[in-house]
Amino acid sequence: MSLEIKTSNLEPIRQTYAYIERRFGKKPATRYQEVSFDIQGATNFHYRPLWKPDKTLNDHTHTALQMQDWYAFKDPRQFYYGAYVQHRARLQDSAESNYAFFEKRDLVENLSDEVKQKIITCLLPFRYVEQTANLHMMSGSAYGYGTVITQACMFAAMDRLGMAQYLSRIGLLIDGNTGESLEQAKQVWMNDATWQPLRKLCEQSLIEQDWFKLYVLQSLIMDSLIQQLVYVELDQWLVEHGARDVAMLTEFMKDCLTDLRKWSDPVLKTAVAESSENKALIQGWLETFLPQVQDAFAAWNTTALEDSSIEKALSVLAERCNKAGLPLEFQAVA
Repeated sequence: MSLEIKTSNLEPIRQTYAYIERRFGKKPATRYQEVSFDIQGATNFHYRPLWKPDKTLNDHTHTALQMQDWYAFKDPRQFYYGAYVQHRARLQDSAESNYAFFEKRDLVENLSDEVKQKIITCLLPFRYVEQTANLHMMSGSAYGYGTVITQACMFAAMDRLGMAQYLSRIGLLIDGNTGESLEQAKQVWMNDATWQPLRKLCEQSLIEQDWFKLYVLQSLIMDSLIQQLVYVELDQWLVEHGARDVAMLTEFMKDCLTDLRKWSDPVLKTAVAESSENKALIQGWLETFLPQVQDAFAAWNTTALEDSSIEKALSVLAERCNKAGLPLEFQAVA
């Protein structure tokens, strides 16, 4: 007796959802497309927000920026919730392994008192800066328009919260979980002249109502300086002073900031390329914020590094701006 096995191909009645088909055509869609595009509510709202009665829910006028299609801000990483969680879980597993290794081998004993004090006074207070960054990105998630940008802002906000928590963990490793280093870092943040310009910038930014203006401040200007000054220049200072092992503890922050640039740079480039009005608007924000951010980080740079590292950071910022179509000129710090 012989058996003959036959196969039949079943063509799906439809390739994807109708709203995705209207945007991308009649073809199979990716999971990112299905859960990101054209799913934000835009009509038939029952009430206006009581705290902003001049706006509707999901109102695109929460920013002065204008876009014909707000879904143009697609994420080149194609992060939706599942993809984001899986990617960050791998980063967290690596970070947890590094922290466990540092603690198990008691590597804190290799740090001199000078290095510990430098970490407490010049690194740990950045946890407050990261908390501010969290709120900046939450503003984009709450008041932005189009799921592709609002979900990415939420993911970025969670990244910043994670960075703040890992900075706190570094303090606990230094003081043996007593919390003394974190208390000292808090007093430095609140009272030390080194931090007051940056603290002032953070606090004043929290009353800004334009979410994309905050996006430019955080993801372009502040992050460029943080990545170069804190996680390159300060890291090099630690290496030169016998604290190479601390790089294990800041690797998560470096990886997150690098990954966030893969998303933020294309978003800025898209916004600038949309219209001459958008370009002029963002250029104006850049010119307004840059002197404030430059002065704030210059004060920190003088205490932490005592050199012209801020010029390198501003060069990194200028390179990012030029790629986005925003010519940038800055004054050298005296």
